[in-house]
Formats: sequence, structure tokens, C-alpha cells
Amino acid sequence: MAMVSTMHLSPAFKGAFQRLLAAGKPKKTTIIDCIRKMIIKLNSMVRDGVMWDPEMNIN
Repeated sequence: MAMVSTMHLSPAFKGAFQRLLAAGKPKKTTIIDCIRKMIIKLNSMVRDGVMWDPEMNIN
């Protein structure tokens, strides 16, 4: 549920979600993929000691 609200508020995750849907992926699969992207981004932030940037690029 946290990712669903994040996809509505964060332009980076919203864009990633829309791209995956446009590619024909099922909605549940796109949500899980966005969760995975967030976990990877958060782990790299902890590793590098940086703060959250709302303008970040999600690939």
C-alpha cells in the first residue's frame, strides 16, 4: 500500500509505473517492480550516506 501512494505522489515512480503499464505489464507486476526499485534506491542511499531527493531518477 505504501508504494501505491508513492506512485501517486512521486513523479519518478509514477513515470516508471506508467512506462511499465504502457509496455503491457500487468498492474500487480508493475507495483512489485516499483517496490524493488525503491528498495534498491534506499539501500544505495544508506550505503552512500545521502538524503532522499524527490527529483531522483528511477531507471
